Amino acid sequence: MTTYQNLGVYVEENFTVPTLVQEVETALPAFVGYTEKASRRIPGDLILVPTKIHSMKDFENHFGYPYDNEVEIEVATDASGSYVLSIEREPSLQYLLYYSLRIYFENGGETCFILSVGTYQYPQQIMLKGALSGKNFGLLEGLNRLVEVSDVTLLVIPEAVKLPSSDYATLTQSALRQCYTLGNRFAIFDLYGGDLVEPDLLQCRAFYGSEYLNFGSAYYPFVRTSMGYCVNETESNVKIIHGGELSALRELKDGNKPLYRFVRKFLQERFVTLPPCGAMAGVYVTTDKNRGVWKSPVNTNLFGITEPVVTIDNRKQEILMDDSDSGKSINSIRSFTGKGIQMCGARTLAGNDNEWRYIPVNRFLIMVRESLCKSSKWVVFEPNEEATWSKVRAMIENYLMVKWQEGALAGTYSSVAYYVKCGLGSTMSNQDIQAGRIVIEVGLAMLRPAEFTVFRFSHQLKKK
Repeated sequence: MTTYQNLGVYVEENFTVPTLVQEVETALPAFVGYTEKASRRIPGDLILVPTKIHSMKDFENHFGYPYDNEVEIEVATDASGSYVLSIEREPSLQYLLYYSLRIYFENGGETCFILSVGTYQYPQQIMLKGALSGKNFGLLEGLNRLVEVSDVTLLVIPEAVKLPSSDYATLTQSALRQCYTLGNRFAIFDLYGGDLVEPDLLQCRAFYGSEYLNFGSAYYPFVRTSMGYCVNETESNVKIIHGGELSALRELKDGNKPLYRFVRKFLQERFVTLPPCGAMAGVYVTTDKNRGVWKSPVNTNLFGITEPVVTIDNRKQEILMDDSDSGKSINSIRSFTGKGIQMCGARTLAGNDNEWRYIPVNRFLIMVRESLCKSSKWVVFEPNEEATWSKVRAMIENYLMVKWQEGALAGTYSSVAYYVKCGLGSTMSNQDIQAGRIVIEVGLAMLRPAEFTVFRFSHQLKKK
C-alpha cells in the first residue's frame, strides 16, 4: 500500500487525522470576592456559583455596585472666607472586587468568571473561611469551589490583601496548590502590604510557602486609578465637619451650596487606590489575544491607572526581582517618562528555578498540555497498536508545527523545536499495552529556556 511522509511519520494513503487539536482558552480569569448582591432569579442564588460574565454591565446586573465606603472630610474657612481642606481621611476600601473588575475591563479584559462568596452587609470584614448566619462564606470556600470549573485558567482574588497576614498565607498557598493539582491554571497575586513604601519583603515572600511557586506571580506596588470613590444616591456616605458640626453631603445641597460644591469638586479630584491584580489579568488577556500566551506580559501600558503608589527605581526593582535566599521574584509596576505606567518583570514566584522562572514558559506549557490531553481522549476507544500511535503522533506534530511557525517554539528547524514519541519500546512497554495504557511523550524547545521541556501523559484504553 502506498505511504507518504507527514512530518516524519509514515502513514497509510487513506489515513486522515481523526481530529485536530482543540486549543484550550489561555486567559479566562476567575475573580473571587464579595459583591453587593449575587442574584439571577432569587436573592443569593449566585453565591458560591461560578458565573460567566462578558462585560461590566453583566456584572452590575447580577452582582451590583461598589460598597458605599464612608468618606470623611474636615473643612475650614480661611481669612478670605474661602473653603479650604483641613483634614482628609482617605477611605480604606473594604471591598475591592467591583473596582478590580472595572480596571480589568479597561485593560482589555474580556469574558471571565465571578465567584461571589457573599454580600457586603454580612459580614463587615473580609473572611478566609466560615459562614455568618448561613449567608456569607470566606474567600477560601470560593477558591475551593473553582476546582469544579475546568475552563478557568487564571485565579484572581483582589480582597486577599484585606485578610490578616496568616490568612493571606493560607489562601495564596492554597491557590498555588490548586493550580499545581489541576495543572490548568495560574494565579495572579498582589504583594501583601503593597501600599507600603518599604514592605517587609522577607516576610512577604515567606507567605507564599516553598511549593508550586511556578504556578503563580506577584506584583508590587498598589496603583492609583482614575476611578473616583462611590457616592451613593443619598450622598449619606460623605461626612463633612465644618465649624465643629458634622453633616452628610446631602444636607448641604440646600443649606450651604458653596460648601456643597467645594466638597463635590474635592471628591472629583480623589481617586481609588487598588492592588494591581485586576489590571494584570487584563494585560494577560490582551497579550494572549494579540501575540500569544508565549509572549511575556510586559512593556505594556496600563490603562485607567495614574501612578503606582510607590516609586520604584532600577535598584529597587532588582531587589524585588532577585532574592538569593528565598528565590521568590516580585514583579514591579513602574512609571516611565514618555511611556506611561508599565509592568516590569515576567517572573513567577520561582525566581531561582532556571527552567520555570518565567510566566510565559509556564502558561504556554499549561496550554499545550491541556490542549493535547483533551484532544487525544479519542484514543481510549482505539486499539493500542501502531496505527493508533501514528495517528496520535501526526495529530500532535501538526499542532506543534503551527505553534512553531507562529513563533512559540525555539529552533531554526521544526525538528529541533519539538518532538513527539508514542510507541512500543519508546514510551510504552508490553506491560503498558497489556494494561491498556497509551503513553505519549512530547518535548518542546521553549523560547526561554532554549532547551527541551519534556512532559508525558497517558490514557487508559477502554475495553470493548
